[in-house]
Amino acid sequence: MYYNQSWAAKGNHYGNRHLQSRSMQRAAVNIYKTENSFELLVFAPGRIKEHFHLDMNGNELTVSYNPPEGFPRPDWVLREYSRGGFVRSVTLNESIDTQNITAKYADGVLQISLPVIEGKETDKKEIVIQ
Repeated sequence: MYYNQSWAAKGNHYGNRHLQSRSMQRAAVNIYKTENSFELLVFAPGRIKEHFHLDMNGNELTVSYNPPEGFPRPDWVLREYSRGGFVRSVTLNESIDTQNITAKYADGVLQISLPVIEGKETDKKEIVIQ
């Protein structure tokens, strides 16, 4: 499994606003490995579960969130995070069972379970820095 830069960080555009300069639009992602899966955690508090989208295109899993129309935009005094939209992508290798990926959203975290096909785990390899 390989993590890619977000759609926003690649310099793409959302409407007329450039997301690269709006770092608050990115949802933080952590990935950890268990004995049987990779667990991808998308930290996205204050979102509405029905507005998340998970899509597979080839071997790329894309997680996105589009806020509902009419989302309130207060006159912020201090703003350290956003409840706005985002897109994040992960490239999956052949060791992931893409037919059995599951997801749940609870307590502001979207957890995506990426089960590993037994016997297809990729070997770790240390690369020597010269």
